[in-house]
Amino acid sequence: MNAYISALMGLAGVAIGSLASFATTWMMHRAEVKERHRQVEVAKREKLFSDFITEATRLYGDAMSHQKDDVSDLVLLYALVAQMRLISSRPVVDAAELAMENIVETYLKPNRSLSEIRDLARSGAMNFLFDFGEACRVELVARAPVYR
Repeated sequence: MNAYISALMGLAGVAIGSLASFATTWMMHRAEVKERHRQVEVAKREKLFSDFITEATRLYGDAMSHQKDDVSDLVLLYALVAQMRLISSRPVVDAAELAMENIVETYLKPNRSLSEIRDLARSGAMNFLFDFGEACRVELVARAPVYR
């Protein structure tokens, strides 16, 4: 009888050990999958933010020297903001919309001379993407992968 109890206890120990090993492996795999997903999401946001900055900067430079009443050049920028609405926080979207409004307002103003642009740059008035950059940085830090 003692031999049976010992054998059953041994089998129970093996079963518990195997179950614990399986559970640990499953939990580690799940954590790795979550981490990879988080890394992909951060990379997607970084690309979207970078594309917005590139296009907004190009359009702002164009707006400084071209007075327009045509929205066709703004289509890509609007599309990037629409994509941000799907995956980004409200502060990022608000800052992107503010930058876009700034570009539109700049297009509606008279053309600037090179010396006026230089003076604006020196005064910091051309840093229209500052709030957007800060909002993006906060969002990316909050969603950044956790390294141990």
